[in-house]
Amino acid sequence: MSALLPSELSILLVEPSDTQRKIICSRLTHEGICNIQTATSLTEAQTIISRHHPDLVASAMHFEDGTALDLLKQLKETDEYREIQFMLVSSECRREQLEVYRQSGVVSILPKPFSSEHLGKALNATIDLLSQDELDLSHFDVHSLRVLVVDDSKMARKIIRRTISNLGLQLITEAVDGAEAIEIMKLNMFDLVITDYNMPSVDGLALTQFIRNHSQQSHIPILMVSSEANDAHLSNVSQAGVNALCDKPFEPQIVKQILYQLLDE
Repeated sequence: MSALLPSELSILLVEPSDTQRKIICSRLTHEGICNIQTATSLTEAQTIISRHHPDLVASAMHFEDGTALDLLKQLKETDEYREIQFMLVSSECRREQLEVYRQSGVVSILPKPFSSEHLGKALNATIDLLSQDELDLSHFDVHSLRVLVVDDSKMARKIIRRTISNLGLQLITEAVDGAEAIEIMKLNMFDLVITDYNMPSVDGLALTQFIRNHSQQSHIPILMVSSEANDAHLSNVSQAGVNALCDKPFEPQIVKQILYQLLDE
């Protein structure tokens, strides 16, 4: 399956400000996007989505009738809308305010104002999630690789599963936290672990320490996915034996590069 082109994407821009709508539409057009619909409220956006499913919703954070999180949750909780990708466009820069969006499955968070590079990355991430581009590994059959995905967010697990499925990985087991992952690993062998950092009970650091020090699979590659900004925490993770770190939102191209490094050495 060939990759989509930006010109083939259908985008719904949800933005209450006339000025911001014009600016963002102009930027999208400059990137080759031709099919752009606009809405000024969540209610209007929901009406448009019910008539025509866009590939991507690009949304501001605050509206008179709710927030972007309300719209995002509706998309992710409705079967017929789950394939629609979601991009937040916001001047909000406080990490704690953005965390709920990172955990809820946004494809990208664009700052206001954003650069062409920011927008290009977000559009490419959307295309990657809508396309299939299998890993071509020298030493493994990608279809036979056994992957354990560990995250307490069901939505985050779905995003990871979809991303790596598009890369050809098919044998995927899920765990809701580190404690469940440990029990699963006692009974099953894996070729790769992809784990979140922040989880209740047993977090990603504790899971990594178990794998490296107490399991039968101590040399398995571990990719940690985290929105954690604390340098001390990340240093502890690296020292514990994580092979690679990946930020949230989960960018497919970066993940592909990391998996090549981990699996094709």
